[in-house]
Amino acid sequence: MLDTISRGYDSFTSFLFQNGVQPLLYAFGMMEWEEDAFAWMDFIVFGVIQVLVVVAICRPLEAWRPVERWDDRRVVWTDVTYTLLARLGVLPLIAFVLLAGFQAQFDGWLTDMGWVPPTLETLIPGLDSRPLLAFALYVLIIDFGEYWRHRLQHTLPWWWALHSIHHAQEKMTFWTDDRNHVIDDVIAALWVGGLALLIGVPPGQFPLIILVMRVAESLSHANVRLSFGAIGERLLVSPRFHRFHHGVLSAGDEGRNYAVLFPVWDMIFRTGDFRRDQFPRTGDPEAPASLVHGGWWRQQVDGTRRLLGVLFGTRKRVARAVDAPGTRT
Repeated sequence: MLDTISRGYDSFTSFLFQNGVQPLLYAFGMMEWEEDAFAWMDFIVFGVIQVLVVVAICRPLEAWRPVERWDDRRVVWTDVTYTLLARLGVLPLIAFVLLAGFQAQFDGWLTDMGWVPPTLETLIPGLDSRPLLAFALYVLIIDFGEYWRHRLQHTLPWWWALHSIHHAQEKMTFWTDDRNHVIDDVIAALWVGGLALLIGVPPGQFPLIILVMRVAESLSHANVRLSFGAIGERLLVSPRFHRFHHGVLSAGDEGRNYAVLFPVWDMIFRTGDFRRDQFPRTGDPEAPASLVHGGWWRQQVDGTRRLLGVLFGTRKRVARAVDAPGTRT
């Protein structure tokens, strides 16, 4: 099934390239860019698919049962800008491709030395004949890596200086998932792409893994009064579970609920908050106004300044002072 989906996607991309992009390149005398144009178009098409799938799933849910309603949605449109820039660039895919070239050279060197690097399918007998099980294991391992990346974003001061842009949003919607500093996105792309190559994720399956995780992350940020129940929320991250992570009392190194897909990591490492039937207001009490209300460019500039301030010792973390969580039931 996974191979069928991958072949269908490749056929669709090839059709668009041959009937849309290639004639334009020929008309403008730019055929020397044909190979590069095909690679970039592949990224863009996959990004469009991601956005369409996310909107189709999350927008009806937000309209059905929102946690909050706002008259002024300008800051939400800033998050839309983040999503279009992030997903039409598809940084994880780019990192995967770039790292794959490096890995091919590195693996060749290791082979010449007489050692073949192991992959998940070579370490687990019979896994190569069970593609769905292999896919599930890949997702599980990458999700484990994402838990630790997310936790480090909160505990390392320089990384929090970047990630705080994400938590500054007081009007959280499914668009907020991509509200990140560009440097933070690059690190995340290298992290995920590198881990996927390390465990031997096939190139045809990697886009599907990214799609699954993107949809789950967008849903968890949605402005919808939705939980998966006492048992379900210990199996999959819900919008209610992740909203606690964005609550005003969960900023910085006091964060909870770091998991992306599977709350089991928060359960194992005791960072989970499973309080029921509460939907706290979101935001970071320490965030400057520019990170809350500013546009994309202003937030990128100020995020960079905050990063440099931490790295060069000109900015110290301000003690948090919030009296009440302001929960909304």
